[in-house]
Amino acid sequence: MKISRSAYYAWLNRPAQIIAAEQLHLYRRAKTIFKQSRNSLGYRELRKRLCREGFKVSVYGTQKLMAKLNLVVTQRVAYKVTTKRKHSDVVADNLLNQNFNPVAPNQVWAGDVTYLRTGEGWMYLAIVMDLYSRRIVGWHIGKRMTTDLVSKAMIKAYNLRQPPKGVVFHSDRGSQYTSKQYRRLLWSYGVRASMGDVGACWDNAVVERFFGSLKHDWLLKVPQPTREHMRKDVMAYMRYYNLERLHTANGDLSPVEYEQSSLRKVS
Repeated sequence: MKISRSAYYAWLNRPAQIIAAEQLHLYRRAKTIFKQSRNSLGYRELRKRLCREGFKVSVYGTQKLMAKLNLVVTQRVAYKVTTKRKHSDVVADNLLNQNFNPVAPNQVWAGDVTYLRTGEGWMYLAIVMDLYSRRIVGWHIGKRMTTDLVSKAMIKAYNLRQPPKGVVFHSDRGSQYTSKQYRRLLWSYGVRASMGDVGACWDNAVVERFFGSLKHDWLLKVPQPTREHMRKDVMAYMRYYNLERLHTANGDLSPVEYEQSSLRKVS
């Protein structure tokens, strides 16, 4: 190994480094939390999670911790347009105008469709997000990117939340959202449609950010051999995202925690 005899004996006689039980617990929890996120948490988010569990660790300390434990985050990729509208369909006005922070639940929802690749072929995911808490309140996954796909996501959201009439649903101008079938569904629920400009990802930035996290923080970290495996993995992320993932916009609470804290304040 090209090491001198003296260096070997110096290493042999050197006392082993003793790690305190608290430090060892910190290492284990940091690794576990990072693994649960599928290696997606940056040092800021990891520090927030550790501090919530009672650990006293600084920003710089978390950076050193991640370097020591070799906790490396995978970067995301750029936005890509997935839907196009039929020019014969009616387009709704943009009621949102990039105002992504309603003051109460069930005031403004947003949604979109994204593509997911498996070993058996493509799948498509439609979601409905409540912008108040960033909670996913409805979603549906299928083999075809149809109006049925986005309709089922909206039906699930409506059945879960039972919103008052007048809630705004914001989307892009994809043919699924501009179709007569979907417009009739929104009308029957008393939901007002809102649509962003063509190809302007910032008009639905919160939803696009969610899709980025779903794919590049979660789905692309493991093989997706079958459509059924993808379906179950998406379901697992929905639980993780709604119940555990901390959001800066929510005061470092998960979507469900943020809604529950809001209810306690009201009561």
